[in-house]
Amino acid sequence: MALDKPYKDIPGTTIFDSDQARLGYHVNQFCMTLMKPENRERFLENERAYLDEWPMSEAQKRAVLDRDYNALLKLGANVYYFGKLFFTDKISFEKGASLMAGMSQDDYREMMVSGGRSPDGNRFIGEKS
Repeated sequence: MALDKPYKDIPGTTIFDSDQARLGYHVNQFCMTLMKPENRERFLENERAYLDEWPMSEAQKRAVLDRDYNALLKLGANVYYFGKLFFTDKISFEKGASLMAGMSQDDYREMMVSGGRSPDGNRFIGEKS
């Protein structure tokens, strides 16, 4: 029986819960292999071949190849796991997060330093303000 998940209707937000964890299990395990230098090297030599060693969906593999981090979130990847992909690509976590937010790294940093993004428009759709 599925649990009631009122957080499913927060605009622009994907909550990493048990359903997402199951969906993204293999993509997250793949990301963890990137902690080892030899695996990062092997991945970068032939990304598709390395991904094909994992029983991920084609959509998950495509999101990795395209570095579509927001799609990865929707497909069950956890940002703390796919942060290893940022490192593999020699970009900081801050830079990766700015790409996901569609902002320059400087604008993203300024937003975070000044208290983060506004909660306006990020409440449950059914919630009264």
